Amino acid sequence: MLKSYRIAAPPAELGPAVQAAIDAKTKPPASLGRIEALALQLALCQHDLQPCAEPARLLLFAADHGLVAEGVSAWPQAVTGEMVRNFVHGGAAANAFARACGASITVIDAGVAGDLYWLDGLVGRRIAAGTRNARREDAMTASERDAALEAGAEVAVTAIDAGARVLLLGEMGIGNSASAALLAHALTGGPLPALTGPGAGLDAAGLAHKIAVLEAAAARRPDAKSGSAALAAFGGFEIAMMSGALVAAAAERTPIVVDGFIASVAALVAIDARPESRPWCVFAHRSTEPGHDAVLQHLAATPLLDLQMRLGEGTGALLALPLLRAACAMLSDMASFENAGVSRAPA
Repeated sequence: MLKSYRIAAPPAELGPAVQAAIDAKTKPPASLGRIEALALQLALCQHDLQPCAEPARLLLFAADHGLVAEGVSAWPQAVTGEMVRNFVHGGAAANAFARACGASITVIDAGVAGDLYWLDGLVGRRIAAGTRNARREDAMTASERDAALEAGAEVAVTAIDAGARVLLLGEMGIGNSASAALLAHALTGGPLPALTGPGAGLDAAGLAHKIAVLEAAAARRPDAKSGSAALAAFGGFEIAMMSGALVAAAAERTPIVVDGFIASVAALVAIDARPESRPWCVFAHRSTEPGHDAVLQHLAATPLLDLQMRLGEGTGALLALPLLRAACAMLSDMASFENAGVSRAPA
């Protein structure tokens, strides 16, 4: 998957040098906790003793899912396109949070049903008008999957070439928690009932129906166990593009902040195919969607925040962004014991 993107490991000597710089700051050792670990990670990602988390850009990929025809969502499919218009017009939670934390947003049509080509400010990378119904047939062909992966990678490279130092992953797609649960099941081996949640608001009966549909879809393709095979079998286009963006960001030495359940599943797919991309992932928050914990555990990931959120759109990634900037400021702006004339604790 995206083998043309070469991901180079950080120089061997950089880790000890960054840790020495952190330890030399005017504070007791390890007293800034996970901010210190985050600073080290960002420095290694960017191959730089003084990493930077701005400018930051949210890549918000939107697509529709054929599985919606099976009644797996409480919301009609038309809401995907309606929310895309809301994003472009600046009215969604993601827009409000981006303005609050000083991030830019690129909204990408990865495969939304309906005509959105006329929307000013929308980046058109549509593969098709939504995936096929994964309960009945593969959600996408191999060529559609590969085109979606490459489109996501190209969007990421474009953002980085325009100056972004950190990318954030977000999504919108009615039915995409169903596709994400299927992908999580295929790649972690976890049981679908434990990985499947209410999404945007199913009641108990709706959730039971959703699980039954997903179990039937999984039984149709029990052989789809790799990230690339599962992606084609179960969708969706926005998940594929987030996976491609992650691989390209790692190749460009750019940290990528992963939002909630859907974005973490995209990371799972990418890391399955390109495990060397894992160090570039900063996991933003723990979603209340039940499958998210299983995915985080599989990836040995501890998210920065736990705010009982489950909206998507990159909202959790945006709220985590100030922590990345604080970690960078610690390395660049905080005095050392030597420079400040502060005595160290006795050894």
